[in-house]
Amino acid sequence: MANMQLKPVGYDALVKRYGLNPIPHWCVSHVAPKGDRKTVVTPDLTSETYPARYDPGDSVGGHLEFALKYEGVNLEILRAVFRAAEAGDLTAYVRGKPSGKYARRAWFLYELMTGKRLDLPNLAHGNYVDLLEPDRYYVAPSVRSRRHRINNNLPGEASFCPLVRRTESLRKYESRTLDKKARALLRRYPEDLLRRAVSYLYTKETRSSFAIEHVEPSAQRTARFVALLRRAGKDDHLNKPALIALQRAIVDERFAGLDYRDFQNYVGESFGTNRELVHFVAPKPEDLPELMEGWLQCSRRMLDADIHAVVTATVAAFGFVFLHPFEDGNGRLHRFLIHHVLARKGFTPAGIVFPVSAAMLRQMDKYDETLECFSRPLLERIEYRLNPRGEMTVLTETADFYRYPDMTRIAERLFEFVEATIEGELVGELDFLARHDRIKRGLQEIVDMPDRRLDLFIRLCLQNKGRLAKDKRGQFAGLTDDEVAAMETVVQARTRGGSTVGPARGRRIEPRRHGEHGGGCLRELAMQMARARSIVNRSRRPFSSADASSSRWTIAGDQPSRYALRLGTR
Repeated sequence: MANMQLKPVGYDALVKRYGLNPIPHWCVSHVAPKGDRKTVVTPDLTSETYPARYDPGDSVGGHLEFALKYEGVNLEILRAVFRAAEAGDLTAYVRGKPSGKYARRAWFLYELMTGKRLDLPNLAHGNYVDLLEPDRYYVAPSVRSRRHRINNNLPGEASFCPLVRRTESLRKYESRTLDKKARALLRRYPEDLLRRAVSYLYTKETRSSFAIEHVEPSAQRTARFVALLRRAGKDDHLNKPALIALQRAIVDERFAGLDYRDFQNYVGESFGTNRELVHFVAPKPEDLPELMEGWLQCSRRMLDADIHAVVTATVAAFGFVFLHPFEDGNGRLHRFLIHHVLARKGFTPAGIVFPVSAAMLRQMDKYDETLECFSRPLLERIEYRLNPRGEMTVLTETADFYRYPDMTRIAERLFEFVEATIEGELVGELDFLARHDRIKRGLQEIVDMPDRRLDLFIRLCLQNKGRLAKDKRGQFAGLTDDEVAAMETVVQARTRGGSTVGPARGRRIEPRRHGEHGGGCLRELAMQMARARSIVNRSRRPFSSADASSSRWTIAGDQPSRYALRLGTR
């Protein structure tokens, strides 16, 4: 069927009627003169073709009703339509269907988002209707509007209100009860091992979060961020003074602010003089106070509501980084907020941190794709100018682009990262520590050495395929060749997950004392081995690094990352 025979309906028709340029809706609808309903799904768009009987006509009200009924709620498009349409058209639509649920929803949203009242009396009768259908969206506890007889269950306010649809993918993730799975997993390990693992997990999350930004933190910066992670879920971080304090705690004091930024920032790559490739444009500084206050209200409302922890973390953490309120530290705070929400919601077991940043670091392409769900269509709609110093001026009104993102795909991806963290990073590190303990016990049956010497032996063997390299043999001059061979056998066997098959060459090696026990360096060993496993590929140069001429995000990971979520110095 030729495309010219298809009639745009719903949101697409309204966008075309008023010449709007919003972030595209997740679906587009048409009516065909003949044929049955047809659905075409691609990663970026669902296209629906309806039979002629679905044609809503040509009125604004008809297309609004079709959109709300079949395409869901798109607050950005609705706000733009309400501003462009004649109030009389909306009034006539509602008057014609005063008890209709879609007309009442449109009426409520018009008055909420424009701040204007239609020339209509309050409804005196009729059942209350949910603004968002709970089987289609994640919703907050409802607040009744008597005028419209509507249950307002939006997760946010007119100033900031992302939506997350209940897709089949998200329903499946919820049914897996990953939080319960994590608790059951942790019960498989001895308590003493978990106690030793906790400090390392916090350190790993910290190092991974910095590594995403291509930063090697000092011991002091690492300690400060670990201290913050340990406070996740315990303090109230969702207020402006707390956010400013968090930012000042994790960034260089020279770039720590006392307020939200008062300049335009963006993400880009520099290719020499006057050559800048822009990837992301943050909100204009004059729009930031209202957006941030809306973000805070929305995040707190979702935190207190019966909304899944991962969905809440999506809106809070990604909403924050898309607003980019500070000059530096936005990326680390974004990832900190993931932990804060998961902990505050009781998703993360008390005293444990899931190293989600490590899963992101291992899958940087997917992390980039997650950010591009928002940044790519946004960039296509923003007009800006760069001066020779790389300073940006945004030329159009852009605030509404940031107010109402559809975060469904982002929530699906965060669920994927959390699942990979639990099943991969968490299990992998706990198993690593358990194997290390088994190896250590096996070695102690051969030679009773100090812990630090045993740790060194294990580390050197693991760096050389289970054997002590010849040039390292001198570090264990006090051991006989038979003892070294037997110890290598233990390392090899127990690294594979099995038990040692016995001393080398069939000879029994009796345990003997070799010095006194000293302090362990297990955490140091674990960190070194983990870094070896997740080493960043430095063979390909990053696109750019932060410099003093303009604001940009740096990049990191196994592949050059387009978005490392850290604003450079300015």
